[in-house]
Amino acid sequence: MQEIMKKLMVFIMLLVGVSSYAGNKMGKLSIGDKAVLTDVKMVDVTGKEVSLNDVKKENGLLVLFSGNTCPFVMKWEGRYNDLKAWADKNKVGMIVLNSNYQNRDGADSMEAMKKKAKEQDYRFYYVVDKESQIANAYGGQTTPHAFLFNKDFELAYKGAIDDNYDSADDVKQAYLKDAIFSLSEGREVATKETKPVGCSIKRKLD
Repeated sequence: MQEIMKKLMVFIMLLVGVSSYAGNKMGKLSIGDKAVLTDVKMVDVTGKEVSLNDVKKENGLLVLFSGNTCPFVMKWEGRYNDLKAWADKNKVGMIVLNSNYQNRDGADSMEAMKKKAKEQDYRFYYVVDKESQIANAYGGQTTPHAFLFNKDFELAYKGAIDDNYDSADDVKQAYLKDAIFSLSEGREVATKETKPVGCSIKRKLD
């Protein structure tokens, strides 16, 4: 019974996320599209201001939408530093954006972000996407939701981190890691898009 209730809750959360996104009019990047707003400065938990241009490396950039309290983030966040190390190894930059505008005075405040970064020992930029500007321009749907760009700032992959949020040890398809490796090898990404799994971004709608 408990397992059924758990699955029901996950389904409801996903349904809310999808319906919330579908009702909004915003930009949406498709595979092959160029990144936009790459020069917008965003405040990191350290107080430093950085843009996507600042973080991009030789082989591209990973933009990951995330947050502080989403259960799916909590399942995946233990893999974030490993992703950063993998990206570094393959000369791909990584930045994590908090676009939850509606929670900015509470669960997703800068102070809460700083606490999260300290508790999880985040080793990457964790920044405020002010007024959900980047999320709205890119079509970020959930936390987490990955957007991977190649060396020319063209979208090469978007979607989930991997195929198992419950267990890193049971991952069979490491979508994001595989895509990053393909970029480093100068090869086309095999799986270019997967369905994002997570909580809806509490974005600014206007």
